[in-house]
Amino acid sequence: MSGADREVPAASPAPGTRTEIWRVRVDPKACMGTGICAGVAPDRFQVRDGISHPTAAYVPPEDQVVDAAESCPLEAIRVTHRDTGALIAPEE
Repeated sequence: MSGADREVPAASPAPGTRTEIWRVRVDPKACMGTGICAGVAPDRFQVRDGISHPTAAYVPPEDQVVDAAESCPLEAIRVTHRDTGALIAPEE
């Protein structure tokens, strides 16, 4: 089998490339502590002392994180691309 015939698994990033990572932030001044985000993404948000907190500042891309940001009634959650700063959620 020649090198051109071999398949590279799609799940494996090419050497030297980065995998996408998102940054998750909650604005404590805007957060009402409704807990909607924690209900939508319980592994990614916790409400403590009446304010939502992300369980990690940096996460792999996940639909639940976007859904949580989109569900926040005050848009207190911002999800951005770690490397570029591009806004992922909430949609503007």
